[in-house]
Amino acid sequence: MAEKKDRWIVKNLAAAAVYVAALLVVIAVGLNLITRHGKTVTAPDFTNLTVPEARKLAAEGQVQVKVVDSVFVRRLAGGVVYRQQPKAGAKVKKGRSIFLTINSVVPRKVVMPNLYGYSVSEARAELQNRGLDLGKLTYVKDIATNTVLAQTCEGREVKAGALVVSGSNIDLKVGVSDDQNSTTVPRLIGMKYVRAVDALHDRYLNVGRVRFDEDIRTYADSMNAVVYKQDALGEKKPLGTTVGLRLTLDTAKLPAE
Repeated sequence: MAEKKDRWIVKNLAAAAVYVAALLVVIAVGLNLITRHGKTVTAPDFTNLTVPEARKLAAEGQVQVKVVDSVFVRRLAGGVVYRQQPKAGAKVKKGRSIFLTINSVVPRKVVMPNLYGYSVSEARAELQNRGLDLGKLTYVKDIATNTVLAQTCEGREVKAGALVVSGSNIDLKVGVSDDQNSTTVPRLIGMKYVRAVDALHDRYLNVGRVRFDEDIRTYADSMNAVVYKQDALGEKKPLGTTVGLRLTLDTAKLPAE
């Protein structure tokens, strides 16, 4: 009788173990389907595409796009993508939404934020939220390292609350201490102009002389061109240093990785 009871206990424990294992497998599969764990794709570059073109490219790239804002760039065609977030080349999950800022047909004005005391990354995020662009970074010796000391537009101070045309470049004067005044120039090869500017600003650098191939004649061409040569790749430079770029439409000119 005891032996029979022992077999019954063992049999039920084994059944319970199988049930728990099966349940764990089901949960793991379900979570994997929900989160698409480990399944990432590269965010396409939607720059200078119309919204229908962007949606088509998004479908091919297994992501989605959403228009969330607009700016006004005089030389860029109306209705095309000016900026995206996450940036082109970023690793994202399949089905992720890429947020697009398009170029408006009609200029509009936005309220200038107060950037005094912000870090450069905070100031850039706030400017982009308002439909404005970060322009030139000028660093001056100050105890308030990486803190915005002044904000200007076209050479003039622009106060918080003032109305400025959407898409304007806002230049910043930023404090820096002697022991933190250097950064490394990133690799920009293969990037389009707007993305290259963002990458330089990520390292607290500025765009220097920009030279385009002779066959680049329109603003749309310049937005589609990619960097194939750059100054000071990988070098240590003071914050605010300008980096020269050469851009082309001919991807055969891109150097090997």
